[in-house]
Parts: sequence; structure tokens; C-alpha cells
Amino acid sequence: MRTDLAMEAEQQARASGELKGVIKQERTVRSAGFEITEIEITTPDAAGLIGKPMGKYVTVKCSSGRLSDLLFDMSDRAECIAGELTRLAPLPCSTLVVGLGSRKITPDSLGPQAADSILATRHIKRLALDLDTSSLSEVSVIAPGVMAQTGVEAAGIVKALCRELKPELVLVIDALACSELSHLGSTVQLCTTGISPGSGVENARAELSSETLGVPTCAIGIPTVTDCSVIAEAAGGSLLPEHRGMIVTPKDIDELISRSSAVIAAAINRALHPSLTQEELALLIN
Repeated sequence: MRTDLAMEAEQQARASGELKGVIKQERTVRSAGFEITEIEITTPDAAGLIGKPMGKYVTVKCSSGRLSDLLFDMSDRAECIAGELTRLAPLPCSTLVVGLGSRKITPDSLGPQAADSILATRHIKRLALDLDTSSLSEVSVIAPGVMAQTGVEAAGIVKALCRELKPELVLVIDALACSELSHLGSTVQLCTTGISPGSGVENARAELSSETLGVPTCAIGIPTVTDCSVIAEAAGGSLLPEHRGMIVTPKDIDELISRSSAVIAAAINRALHPSLTQEELALLIN
């Protein structure tokens, strides 16, 4: 089953036999309604079996419903994700946030929509010299689009920006694919290994990682699509040949993307500017 989630890939690899070189921990955050799974792939052999690079992966899963569910306070969920991001990679003073994906394809628009709500401060800190900006981290934001729109790999655009801006961290936001229906729209994956855009739907583009960009790179994403075969398997059936390779998404994907991107953006803003409250950040963004 195709998946971008390390948690799912680890389960698939473990089901096929003994799996060494993986450290796994699980815990619960009741206030946010989250179940958190931490996976660290520590050996090349384990990385090969799981199909993911060596590094740390944190999966934040809603214990009930989806990330966009209004039964829980969104600020609690954003605060929890911000804490996980800070634990995963202590955030430096200079960060480039990249919202990957196409605005024209709703399930792929998580990155650009989240980027719209990220507080960019690089210009303020460099130009507004009469203001006290010591409480703000230096943040740049870009939504580079996709190669079908620009003719340029997103990785190439980001690499050029890294040479110009010299950030201390690149934080990439992207929509993901999953192989379990219960994870669709209900999980957030954070990792220290960057991302290969489109890999979960067999349309992999150039990788954005510490190795390719020359800058420490973390990624955060939410599964918004799954393979049609997952639906068929859940229903106990099989696919017709003409249906193989089809990708499906929830019918309420517009609402899911809108609310989920808002939670992701709020979490990133809180992590990058810890001295500001969520209320203060919301005022600055709006």
C-alpha cells in the first residue's frame, strides 16, 4: 500500500518479519484528543525495509474524528502540534517556511493555504529598525507552486532561496497520502527527513531535504488522499483493472483543507514565535 506515513510503513514492515533498528514510543495528550507515536529509524537496514530515510518521525493522530473536528478547541490542538515541532527540532532564529502543492487541486492545496497564514517577519526585522522586534523570529514564507504551473522543480526554487536567504532551518508543509482510512484527515506527520513531493501517489518530484538543500529540513503534513485499493480492501472487494491507480479524497475535502491548514499554520506560528500568544498571532496575521 502506498503511503507517506512512517507509522503505516513501519507497521507494514513489521508485519512481514522482525524489524530491528527502530525506536518506537507512544503517548496520549488528552486535552487535545491526540494519540502520539514517535518513530526513530536508526539503521540503514531498517530504513530500507520501511522505505523511509533514517531520522525521526512524529505522528499526531486524533483519538476520534478528524483534525478539523470542531468538538475540540483548535487552539489546544495547535498548541500541542507546536510543542511536538519544537521537541522534534529546536527552532532557530531564521526559518524558511515552504508551502508545497497546487492551489488549483483542493487535496493538494494544504501547503499553499497554510503558507497564507504564516507570519512572515524577515522584512520587518530588517527594515523596521525603529521597532523592537526582538520577540519575533526571522521567518520567510513561499508557496512555489508545482512544476506543471511554473516549469521549475519546487526543490530548485527553494534551493535558490536558501542560497539567497541563508536560513538556519527549512520547514516544508505538504499534503500526504495514507494507506489506512482512519488516518485520512485525522493525522499530522512531522519529521526531520524532509519530503519527496508526490511520492505517496507515485508522482515523486525532486526531494527537499537537508542533503539536497544544504540546510536542516523538517516537514509537516496531513494525509488528504488514499489509493482506491484501500477503499476496495476495506469493503472486502477488488478493483476493476480500469480503476487501479485511482486516488480518492473525502467529499468534505474543502472544509478539511481549510480548517486543517489553519491549525497547521497556527501551530507553526506558535512554535516560531513562542513569546507571542495565539491571540496576538491571530491579530498580526489578520
